[in-house]
Amino acid sequence: MKLILTQEVTGLGAPGDVVEVKDGYGRNYLVPRGLALRWTRGGEKQIESIKSARASRAVRDLGHAEEIKTKLEAQPVSVQVRAGAGGRLFGAVTVGEIADALSSTSGEKVDKRTIVVTNPIKALGTHEVSVKLHDGVSATVALNVIPA
Repeated sequence: MKLILTQEVTGLGAPGDVVEVKDGYGRNYLVPRGLALRWTRGGEKQIESIKSARASRAVRDLGHAEEIKTKLEAQPVSVQVRAGAGGRLFGAVTVGEIADALSSTSGEKVDKRTIVVTNPIKALGTHEVSVKLHDGVSATVALNVIPA
């Protein structure tokens, strides 16, 4: 089955890629979850729009990635969350909350899919989060989790 990916699928490809997968995988997993569309000649036009949207979100080049890295690592980022007694959180800090905090602090748009959290953040205090900006560039950001 030939499909056009609309989102990144690990081990398969990036948005806008045309891939060949087994019928069951495409029909039962990728298409119902909105990760891919069936390939058609008309769908070829959508590939260009998907790739242009992806390019606008992506970091331009290595120099731009280094510039963003220095902005992100310059100061610690604070995230306010609801917390109970003893500093335990109600749930965990999500990558979406981290991305919003990074974007507001640095002034650069940070995609939540580039944020790597090794262990779930479930306590107040200082934590380290990695942001993969480019193939060879990743920033380590100090994250302060404070009660709201």
